[in-house]
Amino acid sequence: MPIYEYKCKKCNNRFEKLVIGSDIPSCPSCQSNDLEKLMSACGFVSKSSGPGGAIQTTASSAGSSCSGCSATSCATCGSR
Repeated sequence: MPIYEYKCKKCNNRFEKLVIGSDIPSCPSCQSNDLEKLMSACGFVSKSSGPGGAIQTTASSAGSSCSGCSATSCATCGSR
């Protein structure tokens, strides 16, 4: 189930929302449905065996503003 990031065009609130099926999200601040879907950063970690069996780790996040995770934006810590 995808989590999308939105910006409300009415009150400029930015938020994330779990969207299931044909659900139409609304702004949690003003309840407006006039939303802009934002491009979110994809974050994942890939682990593979390198030369000599050494574990190599690669992260896809372009630069985290939060020290506790690899996301560039999240509702949990409020970083944008």
